[in-house]
Amino acid sequence: MLIENDANRWQRLLVSGVLFVVVGAMVYKNTMLIGTLDSVLQALFTNNHPNATGGMKTLMTLISFLGEPKLDLVWAFLIAFLLWGFKYKIPALWSLGVIIGGDALGTIAKHLVKRVRPAQHMAADNGYSFPSGHVLGAFLVAGILMLVVIPLIQRAAVRVICQLLLIFYVVLLAISRVYLYAHFPMDTVGAMLLAYAWLQVAEYLYVIIAPRLSHWQLVANSQY
Repeated sequence: MLIENDANRWQRLLVSGVLFVVVGAMVYKNTMLIGTLDSVLQALFTNNHPNATGGMKTLMTLISFLGEPKLDLVWAFLIAFLLWGFKYKIPALWSLGVIIGGDALGTIAKHLVKRVRPAQHMAADNGYSFPSGHVLGAFLVAGILMLVVIPLIQRAAVRVICQLLLIFYVVLLAISRVYLYAHFPMDTVGAMLLAYAWLQVAEYLYVIIAPRLSHWQLVANSQY
């Protein structure tokens, strides 16, 4: 089975879930600590002026575009399509559930916290700010690839390279959202915490449900 039972999974869920709730509550209350963290991190990653141009802004804009929530859905459906074609039908259905469930949780969190975006944000970036939908979706897509796609690669060195590239992409995307004033830094941190916590739940559900789904006629010949 691609995803095995792990006794430490609930510990990871507890830590990431509690941290997300704490950060979300502090953002909701607009505490001094959150304001300080956002100010310090924003100073590290933002450009000097929101209308600045140049190669760096072009790169950040491209990275941000590739991580749009709508494109995350496209990537997830593409992954599911390929998995289905290679007889990994149960992982394909699980992948779709992960991205759809994660997006739903992110939407609920946004409407609970109701954090406004940075004053300098572009008009195209509307809606609430916490957690970052871009980072949440990208983290989940990367998680899907790490859990049910990369393990299928036979060469260990290639698997490690792919994992490092995915981590680098998610971090770069988070930086791009701050750089472009689309989010405060803690919005991206919150998105990663929520995505990680949801992945722990999704992995647990996979372990429980996958063997049962294997008896369904639709996915009877599926590997999992």
